[in-house]
Amino acid sequence: MDQPSQEDYKDILTEIIKKQAIILGPQIAVLKARNVAGVTVSDDGTVTSIVGDSNTAMQLLIEQYVSLSGEIVKNAVNSVFAKYPALKKV
Repeated sequence: MDQPSQEDYKDILTEIIKKQAIILGPQIAVLKARNVAGVTVSDDGTVTSIVGDSNTAMQLLIEQYVSLSGEIVKNAVNSVFAKYPALKKV
């Protein structure tokens, strides 16, 4: 199985942020994403760079949202993971 690329991680993090923007509103979703060290997020919620371990960044991003909304986030995130079988679930 291929390892996910940096671009794959940027895409999945962006998708997670955009799903959360629908639930939480774009400002909160982007603010929370910007709390994750090493992840750069544009104002529209697009991840433009990840410095460090991409898998760790993804886990930290999900934790930011789970701390706000709990299980709702996990359900939304699981639908994203279904599209990226090469990535491990958190």
